[in-house]
This record gives sequence, structure tokens and C-alpha cells, in this order.
Amino acid sequence: MERIIYKSDALITPKHLAEVFQASGIKRPADDLDRLQRMLEHANILITAWDQELLVGVARGLTDFSYCCYLSDLAVDQAYQHRGIGKQLIEEVKQQINEQVALILLSAPNAMDYYPKVGFNQIDNGFIIKRSK
Repeated sequence: MERIIYKSDALITPKHLAEVFQASGIKRPADDLDRLQRMLEHANILITAWDQELLVGVARGLTDFSYCCYLSDLAVDQAYQHRGIGKQLIEEVKQQINEQVALILLSAPNAMDYYPKVGFNQIDNGFIIKRSK
């Protein structure tokens, strides 16, 4: 029986991150390891989910630990989805930031139904300047 372990102190490589992005189906620049390295270096929250030595999920965010946290990535290997791993990754992030911090994210269109199931409320007062690349 599998037992998923969650870590907040695991150092992962851009290759590891690319592999979980690809396995999850999330749209990220998985072929740009330099960019993934910068994504890892500048995040100040990284929670990982492991099935023994296999990285199966990641939650990556940016926060001031006081007012808000942007959850920029929530990715779970498709072979491990529907087992509560994404929900637990979110819970682990919430434990890191505490209840005074708002947790905010942008959802992929195909995940819009997922986030209300794990405690998020949809908001209509957001704006975006999209990246050019």
C-alpha cells in the first residue's frame, strides 16, 4: 500500500519539477530548465509529495507570510490524482502561512470545478497582465 509523504524541506531539481509538471498535465515551461530553476529559487514555499523516492506532487508559492500567498503551482502526477494529494498539498501550504494569510491562485480552465471542492471561493475582482512568453 502506498504511503504519500509530504515535505517542506526537500530540495528538488528543475528536472524533477519538469517531470511532475509533465506527468500532471499542467501547462508549464517544462522544457526550459533554466526557467524552472529560477521558479524554484524565487519561490518561498515549496511543498512536495513523495511515493517513496518518486516525486508525485508539488505546491509552489510566493508569500509575505503576513497578508497573502499566491499559489503559483499545484501539480499532481495524473497516476496519483483523485487520492487527496492535491488537497493535502494545499493543507500543508495553509499550515506554513497561517490563517491570517489569504491563499490566492489562478486556475487552469479544466481545474475550475476542483478548487471549490477543496475550500477555495471563486472571486470576480481579479485582473491579469498576461506574460508574453
